[in-house]
Amino acid sequence: MSKQSKQLQEHLQRFCGSETCYTIPMLKTRYTEGVKNLAEAAHCYWLVTDAAVISKSLMPKSSFLVIYFKRFSKKMQECLHKEAQITYADGNGTILFQQDYELTDLPLDELRLFFVGDMLMLPNEY
Repeated sequence: MSKQSKQLQEHLQRFCGSETCYTIPMLKTRYTEGVKNLAEAAHCYWLVTDAAVISKSLMPKSSFLVIYFKRFSKKMQECLHKEAQITYADGNGTILFQQDYELTDLPLDELRLFFVGDMLMLPNEY
């Protein structure tokens, strides 16, 4: 784990609850201060947008979604020609959707987000 990744993880642990919410206007999806800080610090507004679009489409299947970002090992990357995968699950082990990414600039190897009530949040903000 890189120093940047470790610092980002420590920074995100500081968010607990959220007094301010932000909105993706086109989707009318909200996200918390922790997610906003993640997007700014990691330059990953793409992740916020992708997670919001896919989560909204999965709302009829589950009102609670767990979003897992996982970077593949170097060996798996070479084999699959993909760098990472995001899995959308219902929190009870049922995978609802998976999306592979050929490239990603997210500095974290793993990340978990929740999507509840049309709001994207860090687990410690739930």
